[in-house]
Amino acid sequence: MKNTITKLSVMLLAATTVLTACGGNNNNNASGGNAAATEAPAGNTAATDAAKKDVSFTIGYASGDPATKKAIADTVKKFMEANPNVTIKDLSETSSAAYLDWLKTKDAVGEFPDLVEMRDTQVFADAGKIVELPADLLDLFESPPQVDGKVWNAPMQVNAPQGIIYSKKAYADAGITELPKTYDEFIAIQEKLKATGISPLVVGGKDIFHMGFWVNKFLIDDVYSKDPDWNSKRTAKTVSFADPDVVQGITDFKELFKNYVDKGWLSTADNQTASILVSGKAAQLFSGTWMFTQIAEADPSFEFGFYAVPDRAGKLNVIGLPSPAGWSLSTDAAKDADKTEAIKDFIRFFFEPEQYSVYLASINAIPSTKEKVTYETSEQMQVALDLIADTNVTKSLAINNWWGDNLIPPQFRNWYYKLLQDMVVNDADVTDYMKKADTEYDNQVKANSM
Repeated sequence: MKNTITKLSVMLLAATTVLTACGGNNNNNASGGNAAATEAPAGNTAATDAAKKDVSFTIGYASGDPATKKAIADTVKKFMEANPNVTIKDLSETSSAAYLDWLKTKDAVGEFPDLVEMRDTQVFADAGKIVELPADLLDLFESPPQVDGKVWNAPMQVNAPQGIIYSKKAYADAGITELPKTYDEFIAIQEKLKATGISPLVVGGKDIFHMGFWVNKFLIDDVYSKDPDWNSKRTAKTVSFADPDVVQGITDFKELFKNYVDKGWLSTADNQTASILVSGKAAQLFSGTWMFTQIAEADPSFEFGFYAVPDRAGKLNVIGLPSPAGWSLSTDAAKDADKTEAIKDFIRFFFEPEQYSVYLASINAIPSTKEKVTYETSEQMQVALDLIADTNVTKSLAINNWWGDNLIPPQFRNWYYKLLQDMVVNDADVTDYMKKADTEYDNQVKANSM
């Protein structure tokens, strides 16, 4: 899958303003894109609706990112308009709680969604809560990742790099004329920004998932870029969070937060970061490509750039490997033939070019489907595509996105992020806190094996 993404992205780079990739659908941006250039496959039509039974199903997805929530909600609305016999009840997560915890709560009260955006696939597959992706949907995608030799998801997009979204005005005011080539140069830029009186970085630490952006930047640089199987070794107790490589990364994380992150980070929500950036209260935000549209909508005149933060040796390491995530059918829903067919119709509809192109463009995502998809892309998105296409850039996953032997205990990610928040707030010793991480990790592994 990695090679496929790279080849497709190289093909995209031939045109600097248009995204073209192996995708099963097209996506229009605010200006309309060029989805019309792609012929949509046959989908659900009004002529066939009359012969279909009335059916309803629930859908659950993460809504921490407003752009993604709107894109999915709009697709659900369009599907029901095109299929009046189908009613979809939206169960999207609306709190600041972790998505995994939200899903577990829904399951506990008997409200596990019929169609669910699955991120912790192995956890729910092992628990028997989801079924394999129906065989007649597999051909929509190009070699989707497997867990235990099975495909459980209709991947909604390919993982895209995260990086620094920066105000061009703030950089110009600080006399910054070149992007950093090493991490030390990146820190020098923070000092220049700080000297102008602006907060160098805004962080939405109120939402625990947002903490993962910076945490994983350092873990990828110092751990996963060198050893993608580190998680499995931690489970086997042959490596430790207190080892020098992890301690170095988390020390850099702590120093960055102490010295350059806006002081209100712990009470700032992810959905506030775009407005803080465009208002000039902060100069930079470390996040993903989905933020580009939100920033442009917050202030169409705001000029911003995007780049990956290099490590100390000047190497670029980014999120970019495929992972098993996407739309999954619940085990209970799969027992109902009519409901299953309606869900399959929705999945096909979601990935049709007309709908899928709108979804992709609204969150600046990379398509996952076989069929070609095109949409106009921005200067910032082109940087992300360049990173994916560059074979010299190391592609990795976040701590909780690995699977198989590298799967971490499902509750550990959020616990670890909160531990690091506490470490920063209390200016605590990094090694001491990493020893706490070892103890908790082992306890959770043991608890999950019982």
